[in-house]
Amino acid sequence: MLIKRKSIELAESSRRPASAPAAAPKPARKPKFAPVTLSEQDGVRYLHFGTEWVQGAMRIRKPDWPELEYAQQMMAWMLFLEQPRAIAQLGLGAATLTKFCYRQFPQALVTAVELNPSVIAICASMFKLPPDDEHLQVLEMDAMDFVLDEDNHAAWDVLQVDLYDATARGPVLDTPEFYQACNACLADGGVMTVNLFGDHPSFRKNIKAMRFAFDTVICLPEVHEGNVVALCFRNAPDLDPERLAARAAQIVAATKLPAKSWVKGIQAGAAAK
Repeated sequence: MLIKRKSIELAESSRRPASAPAAAPKPARKPKFAPVTLSEQDGVRYLHFGTEWVQGAMRIRKPDWPELEYAQQMMAWMLFLEQPRAIAQLGLGAATLTKFCYRQFPQALVTAVELNPSVIAICASMFKLPPDDEHLQVLEMDAMDFVLDEDNHAAWDVLQVDLYDATARGPVLDTPEFYQACNACLADGGVMTVNLFGDHPSFRKNIKAMRFAFDTVICLPEVHEGNVVALCFRNAPDLDPERLAARAAQIVAATKLPAKSWVKGIQAGAAAK
């Protein structure tokens, strides 16, 4: 009971000699992070958190290109939003999506949220992350704090969520409350993409939480070692096949991203719901 606890605390304080100073408050515990490590193979630089799991990749000769297929799929929101005003990336990784959005949408505010300062530093030194300017900002903070901040509510057209720790087997934020807060951050017509692992127990938990929070959730086909990208829509999306095909053709012409395959994946995912 709170009353009992308060009574004990008052009793303990009354026993303390008048001259004894009150105990100093304990400093806030700093989060412990796995070491940030790198590897390179066949012209591609990989980011790791002290394990073999890949947290991001960059082709050294094409530093702004999304090298991994799942990262390309994370851009599938482009089928529904042509000129976003504000894009937020939760989990910086190797800065792949942040760099691509910064180059591709120069009129937009692109914001990356990353808790680990070492990841931010390594992205700047080894993954060609540009310095902050009027269109780019990298925030060292917890993604949960970001989405709960009322200043961010209804402020973002796009959220890209890729939040993994060193084990890389399930998102570190996966509750209905987290996804509800993500929804609150989206403006009308906003879209969130999330990187999941389809062959891990966390997958069903995340999908259930997303469907609780969002109007529509569609999963693209699995790629790599089980990566599944989920698209979450604040409002019901326009899935007209002709419109999607025309928009995909525009994306392919402008960026060379495999947008036509996204359309097939979205149609299959919508049919499987």
